[in-house]
Amino acid sequence: MIHLENITKSFANGSEQMLALKGVSLHIEAGEFIAIVGQSGSGKSTLMNIIGCLDTLTSGSYKLGGKDITHFSPDELSELRLKKFGFIFQRYNLISANNALDNVALPAIYAGSHKDERTARALELLDMLGLKGKEYQNPNKLSGGQQQRVSIARALMNGGEILLCDEPTGALDSASGEMVLKILKELNAKGHTIIMVTHDKGIASHANRIIEIKDGEIICDEKKDAKLAKLEPPKLTYSNNLSALKAELSESFAMSIGAIKAHKLRSFLTMLGIIIGITSVICVVALAKGSQESIIESINKIGTSTIQINSGRGPGDRNSAKVKRFNVDDAKMLEELDFIDYASPIMTTGAELIYANKSSTGLARAGNEKILQISGVELQSGRNFTKEDVLNSASVMIIDHNTKKEFFSALKDDEVIGQNIIFAGHPFVIIGIAEKDEGPFGDTTLSVYLPYTTVTNRLTGDYNLRQIIVSIKNNVNSQLAEQAISDILLARRGARDFHMYNSDTILQTIKATTDTMGLLISGVALISLLVGGIGVMNIMLVSVIERTKEIGVRMAIGAKGQNIMLQFLIEAVLLCALGGAVGVALAFAIGWLINLSGIVSMIFSLSSVLVAFGISSAIGIIFGYMPAKSASRLNPIDALQRE
Repeated sequence: MIHLENITKSFANGSEQMLALKGVSLHIEAGEFIAIVGQSGSGKSTLMNIIGCLDTLTSGSYKLGGKDITHFSPDELSELRLKKFGFIFQRYNLISANNALDNVALPAIYAGSHKDERTARALELLDMLGLKGKEYQNPNKLSGGQQQRVSIARALMNGGEILLCDEPTGALDSASGEMVLKILKELNAKGHTIIMVTHDKGIASHANRIIEIKDGEIICDEKKDAKLAKLEPPKLTYSNNLSALKAELSESFAMSIGAIKAHKLRSFLTMLGIIIGITSVICVVALAKGSQESIIESINKIGTSTIQINSGRGPGDRNSAKVKRFNVDDAKMLEELDFIDYASPIMTTGAELIYANKSSTGLARAGNEKILQISGVELQSGRNFTKEDVLNSASVMIIDHNTKKEFFSALKDDEVIGQNIIFAGHPFVIIGIAEKDEGPFGDTTLSVYLPYTTVTNRLTGDYNLRQIIVSIKNNVNSQLAEQAISDILLARRGARDFHMYNSDTILQTIKATTDTMGLLISGVALISLLVGGIGVMNIMLVSVIERTKEIGVRMAIGAKGQNIMLQFLIEAVLLCALGGAVGVALAFAIGWLINLSGIVSMIFSLSSVLVAFGISSAIGIIFGYMPAKSASRLNPIDALQRE
């Protein structure tokens, strides 16, 4: 079964090579119970580790079941440990976060066994070893003897054709030690090959063959007459690759949750950078979107595709007072253009408002029947201006929220409609009440709205205009319309003594600006995510160091490098994903509070949340890869020897 020929094993000791095994040759038949004895440092454990494929030989050959495994790859050796060998350690080497049942079933997960089958077999093995009722207890709740029996059950999970026992009674009291030896003898009687390493010749006497090793060489090999039993391997079925991967992912996920729970504060501090970064990214995007929507809403109230035409070469033109003003005919001419929906002269004038025995200064904004829409306010009650009002220079007025509050606070809206109020010495009938102007002066200014013809014909007699607003018809390019209006006014006035503001151009500029600012601030937030990712990588490297022995145990029972890598990668991703989830929740909480305050508006989008969450998971993969790769490259025997 096992054929070792001229095996040597050397270790580097500084610049020198130390030989632990010197030309060892050994043949072991299936079903033997062998005890390898020797003093500490004799090489007995090294020999057992090579037999169990935990360590590799320096020279010589190793055949197992007639197959030369001397140059097997690490994954091929892992497969042998998974299917052929079972390890029983002196210190039990159980996974502390797993209960007894999960510890026993672990090798079957790596083997791809069906869940129901592996659970049933694990329960059967625990029952057989006298551990019924202890299945769901963690190792720290079990005695030493009970832990060793869990270790034996784990070794048998995938068949345990060859059981390698490293001082299996060394950490037990005499009664527990006797029980373990009794179990090993019973297993040998069923056909299991037992290879036990011990320094106690009394323990070794229970074996049928005793091999003594000294200074890396076999000095004695004694056999007792014993009938070798033939092992009946258990009938195990294995899942397809997808089911096996699912089982492994489930195990890795559970282990990751356990690791995070075991170090709650450290895990939280590690996630803090991710939480801050995700919260910042989502809040910045929501704030930018909210601000953008607020500005767009204000522009939309005026109407998209509107162009404001002002006298003067620019907003800072010192000679604008000397420039020829527009007149009503200019507005009428523009309104007759095919691509213009409407054109409204815009006037503003301040005067005293008087009602009963109360007076206050008010500001009138005049235009055509679209004046409320142009001003970006909604009608609260009453009616709007009509074309007839404009045509007839009607003495009608729409007052705003502030004016109603100032003069008619005791009256309901419908009681205000029809009241007469004096403005600039002329009486006006109130036909409507406008909602509050959300502009910068909307809180303090008493605003009223009039037809422009009423202002020119009844109040001022001035037909000159500082401003005209035109609305472009749908499906007309506003930039082309702006250029056409500019050319027409230039030809009409003989000079470019006017300037224009295109709402679509302003809208595009605002969108571009807010998008750019959002990207810049998001970039700063992403730096926080990067710092958080480095923190995750650091803590995962620490976790690998802390759990080196656990990694060694998993490799001993058959885990491949990719299995170890997957486990630690999942842990890193889970850590970042949890940080991302907390960051998303925190961002929504901040947004709710800010929206509640009414200071600014934050609008969250599903895409920004998904992108942020995806980034946090990607950070887990990127920054978790190095620690996971580091864990997967550990040498099993070196990992097992780490305390």
